[in-house]
Amino acid sequence: MAYELAKRTADAEQQLATRDGLPARDGALLSARLQRRYQDRITGSFAIPGREGRYAPIPDSVPPALAAALKARGIEQLYSHQTEAWEASQRGDHVAIVTPTASGKSLCYTLPVVSAAMQDKAKALYLFPTKALAQDQVAELLELNRAGDLGVKAFTFDGDTPGDARQAIRLHGDIVVSNPDMLHQAILPHHTKWAQFFENLRYIVIDEVHTYRGVFGSHVTNVLRRLKRICAFYGVQPQFILCSATIGNPQAHAEALIEAPVTAITESGAPSGPKQVLLWNPPVINPDLGLRASARSQSNRIARIAIKSGLKTLVFAQTRLMVEVLTKYLKDIFDHDPRKPPRIRAYRGGYLPTERRETERAMRAGNIDGIVSTSALELGVDIGSLDVVILNGYPGSVAATWQRFGRAGRRQQPALGVMVASSQPLDQYVVRHPDFFAEASPEHARIAPDQPLILFDHIRCAAFELPFRVGDGFGPIDPEVFLEALAETEVIHREGERWEWIADSYPANAVSLRAVADGNFVVVDRSDGRQQIIAEVDYSAAALTLYEGAIHMVQSTPYQVETLDWEGRKAYVTRTHVDYYTDSIDFTRLKVLDRFDGGVAGRGDSHHGEVHVVRRVAGYKKIRYYTHENIGYGPVNLPDQELHTTAVWWQLPQALLLRAFASKQDALDGFLGAAYALHIVATVAVMADARDLQKSVGNGDGTWIAIADQSGRGQLRGSDGEPGAVELLQEFVPTVYLYDNFPGGVGLSEPLWQRQAELVQRARELVQRCDCKAGCPACVGPVLAAQEQDETSPRALALRVLDLFDAQACQQVADVVVSTRDPMELIAP
Repeated sequence: MAYELAKRTADAEQQLATRDGLPARDGALLSARLQRRYQDRITGSFAIPGREGRYAPIPDSVPPALAAALKARGIEQLYSHQTEAWEASQRGDHVAIVTPTASGKSLCYTLPVVSAAMQDKAKALYLFPTKALAQDQVAELLELNRAGDLGVKAFTFDGDTPGDARQAIRLHGDIVVSNPDMLHQAILPHHTKWAQFFENLRYIVIDEVHTYRGVFGSHVTNVLRRLKRICAFYGVQPQFILCSATIGNPQAHAEALIEAPVTAITESGAPSGPKQVLLWNPPVINPDLGLRASARSQSNRIARIAIKSGLKTLVFAQTRLMVEVLTKYLKDIFDHDPRKPPRIRAYRGGYLPTERRETERAMRAGNIDGIVSTSALELGVDIGSLDVVILNGYPGSVAATWQRFGRAGRRQQPALGVMVASSQPLDQYVVRHPDFFAEASPEHARIAPDQPLILFDHIRCAAFELPFRVGDGFGPIDPEVFLEALAETEVIHREGERWEWIADSYPANAVSLRAVADGNFVVVDRSDGRQQIIAEVDYSAAALTLYEGAIHMVQSTPYQVETLDWEGRKAYVTRTHVDYYTDSIDFTRLKVLDRFDGGVAGRGDSHHGEVHVVRRVAGYKKIRYYTHENIGYGPVNLPDQELHTTAVWWQLPQALLLRAFASKQDALDGFLGAAYALHIVATVAVMADARDLQKSVGNGDGTWIAIADQSGRGQLRGSDGEPGAVELLQEFVPTVYLYDNFPGGVGLSEPLWQRQAELVQRARELVQRCDCKAGCPACVGPVLAAQEQDETSPRALALRVLDLFDAQACQQVADVVVSTRDPMELIAP
């Protein structure tokens, strides 16, 4: 029945797609039709005019053979920013090119690199964050090489490179295209095998530098410190050429990564087509509770209309699971005939390299009408011409939003971008305040390369690669104290003025450049009696997606996880036919280890310090396709995920809690709502990705954690993960935590601590100004059973907690005695 309903809806959409008798041949026409039909759902509309290109002739200093190769490929002149990059590189400057998607950034570094390789036999190292970008770039270089018979050799050097090819690449590669992980684990520790390459290294190209932020960016900065140290050993000082999508601090971030001045080129000379941007808020389906239709259903609807209008469409989803669900929905409409080639494809991490390459080729060839992807396609992989980009939920940052919208309209045709809001408060804030979205500047990229744990790991790796001499620096850091600590563990030894590596261990293997140091899991299909690897899942996502009983989808084909070998990093699956997918249920418990600072917060107090975080996946739920009803639950038994990090937190004294709340349950519900609001304003305040900064509500001593049940009410779980009862608590100190979601932290909690009073005021305004009656997903979380009484509604309770933390409002609230019970009742069993 659900499928038939979807078909009838699709028929109605077909009429909309061709309402004027012709398909919507560009994004502008489709935008006009959507606004006429769904005017009540569109909260903001922005027209971004196209711009004419600014051109310059190919400089005379470009080698004639290279200029001829460019002309053979249809490039008769350069964009102005490409000329600026050429001139800066020829002066010997480090260069950062920060221009929009599809503005020809790759030519900015291709010209100087290929020119130096042709004239001086100079070498270049390219670093890309993903294998797809590396493969794409090598293909471009090979085509340019063939067009002019330039004799420049370019090779990919990554984990997929065969062992017998690696020596040839080291000896004969003019341009080696790799990634930071391979540089860290395979090139730098074995630099003596690369001696010929390093002795002639002229350029280091780092693309998509906006992705090098947080923990990853902090690690990469230290990898670059090690790289420059080895280059100095071989007597070279290579030039850096960096490229990035738009961020708020491009020059500062580029200089922080390479720790040297750069010449920033930020004005694009590339032409672009006009673009229409729509902000889409799903319709309200329950006005009393503030519940809206899902972003998933609305994204699916818009994508179907666009594809039926003949427009090439890309849908960005926030998770791999949502990619598979949306792919299934679109395939049900467009790929139900197995005799025809598929029109809809999914693209995400975890697919095998051969499958990703095949999808990329099909996209470039124009054989695919609809693509559903995670952020994997946010970066500059050439996927041909696109007309429409749909965001299933706000990506979490202004920079990422415009980067994704920039994927459409590559060849000056009119394009359309639609951001469909979810029920998350940040999404709702964006669509309810379209002026904020239109005027907001892109976020700043932040790194903390001198974070002690990260720094210690890379000094250990650097000591393995080359001996340290007394007085040597590591970037701006004096490594002496770290070297002494390593000497105590007997991995290095001081011999006169040198620190020599003496251990048998290979330190780079034990250091991950991401948040988790363990390896990926492989998904093994044994449906047909033989074992075949069909996908891989990174360690951090394995507990959430590969538990026994989970439905793991690959190109919308469901596989059920039969066995998970945690130690062996393998998940064994079989193909299945079910009408549901699974979603994990997890919770997080924190315990304070050390307090760095503390102070008054209204009638309570706030602190900044170090915490121990334990994340546990307790079970999963089964969700039926189309109707999205819960049809069952299952248990999960997996190891806890632990990390030490930094946090800021707020607490209220027990006696005050009794005065302000009629029961412990009310206080618990109020803290959950307050944490929800504080989390969203905190991500805005420090311009952090919501996934990098997490929230939690628990007891001050870490003995229990509070989670919201299906009704939105607070529910307790003890340190063993078992449900508890509010009435039986001996110690009741509910605490709101905001913490860095990375080991050791990456500097997010420090600015939050400095602005804790402002955060409370902003959170209070967010809840106070919400249009809902008793609480909703836009202010205090997904409340499904709000109380009718004003003073005990989730919204009122959350506002009361925030009032008590707000110095300006707490006087009025704290003097109101809600309960007349003896204060000792609060701590009695």
